[in-house]
Amino acid sequence: MKFKSAFYILLLVFVLAQTTKSQQFQNILTKPTDDDNSKFTTVGNIGLTITNFGTYGHGFSLWPDQPSCEYPKGSGIEHLFDGGLWIGGFVRGSSTPFVTTGAVDATSVSARGGGFEFTNGQGQKVVERSSLFDSPFYQPTAISHQDFVMNYTDSNTVLSNGEPITGHTPLGVVVRQETYAWNFPFADFFVIMNYTIKNTSTKFIDSVYVGLWTDAVVRNTKITGRPSGSAFFNKGGNGYNDSIKIAYEFDSNGDPGFTDSYIGIQFLGAEPRLQDKIVLQGDSVSTVNFVSWQFRNTDDPNFFAPQDDIGRYSKMQGYFGGSNRWKDGINPSSLKTPSNRSIFLSNGPFSSIAPGDSINVVFAIVTAKKFGDELASLDTEEQKRNLYINADWALRAYFGEDRNRNGVLDPNEDLDGNGKITRYILPTPPTPPKVKVVPDNQKATIYWDRRAEYSIDPISGKQDFEGYKLYRTQAGFDLTQAQDLQSSLVVLAEFDSTGNSIGYNTGFSEVRLDEPVTFPNDTTLYFYKFELGNLLNGWQYVYSVTAFDEGDPENELDVLESSAIANYERIVPGTPANENTDVEIGVYPNPYYGNAVWDGSSERLRKIYFYNLPAECEITIYTLSGDVVKRINHDAASNGSDLRWFQNYSSDDKQIFAGGEHAWDLVTDNDQAIATGLYLFTVKNSRTGDIKTGKFLVVK
Repeated sequence: MKFKSAFYILLLVFVLAQTTKSQQFQNILTKPTDDDNSKFTTVGNIGLTITNFGTYGHGFSLWPDQPSCEYPKGSGIEHLFDGGLWIGGFVRGSSTPFVTTGAVDATSVSARGGGFEFTNGQGQKVVERSSLFDSPFYQPTAISHQDFVMNYTDSNTVLSNGEPITGHTPLGVVVRQETYAWNFPFADFFVIMNYTIKNTSTKFIDSVYVGLWTDAVVRNTKITGRPSGSAFFNKGGNGYNDSIKIAYEFDSNGDPGFTDSYIGIQFLGAEPRLQDKIVLQGDSVSTVNFVSWQFRNTDDPNFFAPQDDIGRYSKMQGYFGGSNRWKDGINPSSLKTPSNRSIFLSNGPFSSIAPGDSINVVFAIVTAKKFGDELASLDTEEQKRNLYINADWALRAYFGEDRNRNGVLDPNEDLDGNGKITRYILPTPPTPPKVKVVPDNQKATIYWDRRAEYSIDPISGKQDFEGYKLYRTQAGFDLTQAQDLQSSLVVLAEFDSTGNSIGYNTGFSEVRLDEPVTFPNDTTLYFYKFELGNLLNGWQYVYSVTAFDEGDPENELDVLESSAIANYERIVPGTPANENTDVEIGVYPNPYYGNAVWDGSSERLRKIYFYNLPAECEITIYTLSGDVVKRINHDAASNGSDLRWFQNYSSDDKQIFAGGEHAWDLVTDNDQAIATGLYLFTVKNSRTGDIKTGKFLVVK
């Protein structure tokens, strides 16, 4: 009864919130534009930029500070130039269709008017909300771990500065867009795009199609560098699976471990729900259509880019060129060859939208690593195994209570008892514990709290916590330029509850503290502790603690585990800050040899470490003749993590150092790489004035 009461309270809050949202939805568009492209997904393993003007991705205009569509997170493997929402239909009384576009080609990111036909209201930034209780964006009405909510319209024909939106004839719609992302390990590779399209005009809009145009590009920017030039964009191979309605792109010149992944644009569903097939112009055709076209010139009319609303509407209907459709005049193998193509996925036609009425269309951006060890340049059914699995999880999230996906509530499906299908429900593992990792000299200590033990499964209504798993990367995992943190984490230890047949029944006595501990500026009560020694100082490690549950056989759910990348800590073991004047300050490696395995491939990717430093000090490096090479100010919280090495090999900027070491990239104050030779250094304690000296050798 407590569970049901809590649910109905949350339901009331949700209804009230929806009323407020509805008011905002209706009144949004009487103000000047205020564009916002600053938000991108961060909770899962995909970093996707979302805007409040109908686009996703950013055309690499914000690269490398912000991902366009990076997967896995931190890898530098981008999957998207940009994309945008398209809505097409006939305003009743017109003889030709109008199509409103968020973006149409590469020019869309350079200036408003190049396909940018959606505008927003002043101050109407992208709103973030979260279902995670410890998130600063927590709201009880949130759908996922990270929601983005925005409103925009196609009703304006000029921007706030008076600039006309070229070639734009409004349909008269307002779009409420919500996106959803999760950190569950079985759902951290997709972002759901939920569009509610309302007719705010006084006329019916007939034969409506809704689609997503996507300029995908799957390339590893840590290898290729800045995304620019035709050589970067012309490697894409494409395909479409009509059974699960997903269009995709891969790097047809890809190398294993570098760009062996897919991006997919998937149709999930719509309300009102259209039949899979519909009679159109005498033919029975799909209501979900895939087309593709070449970025610029091509000799094949099947791949001509549409130039006006009539051409765009034809693409929305599923026509490549003339009457040719996917698998009907279009050979699927012709799209697997490397090229720079757009991919487009649409749903329709909706017969009409009356004034004041709405339709809802939902897509997903899905990413996946290729399966198996075949050449990454290929596109086999075996390679798409992960893509299909990931796409099914996106469908599972969308259908929610409708487990058999038939569009009606069958017996035992109405979990919340509200008499209608509740969507965006996923099985929920325990809440990830709060983790703190303290690096030290050749060791690390991991602490975590007990919040996972109080998690309640939303489907069973039970506290079903079972145990913890500790993960760590191996030394040197980060020395590749294709980083996949999630797959690099390996299990160190596992501890689980006793008295049942699940797990190893180890209990928690080995790691449970007699009394919980706290840390400065951190009020979290940490109840568990695990120490690990024999680590390499100056090498980077990542630690994580997950929680797993008992599973739920009644609901056919296996044991579920929280995400290993939801709470990871990145550390660099080393000596702690040391104020003892009898302790020698040194450098490692000493001698330093160029092109060592732990460094990068260029001058700015070198690094050495000073160790046994005081908490606050000044390091001065000299040549043998006494010329100053470099001055470095050190404190326990700034250890050289701004170096190019850390930017390349740990791009999330989350490194935790022991406090008594400082990295230097062997670049002088004059921005020059130092030469082979013997160098002297002094370290002056900023608190006491004590000075220590030393020397090191560089051999290149």
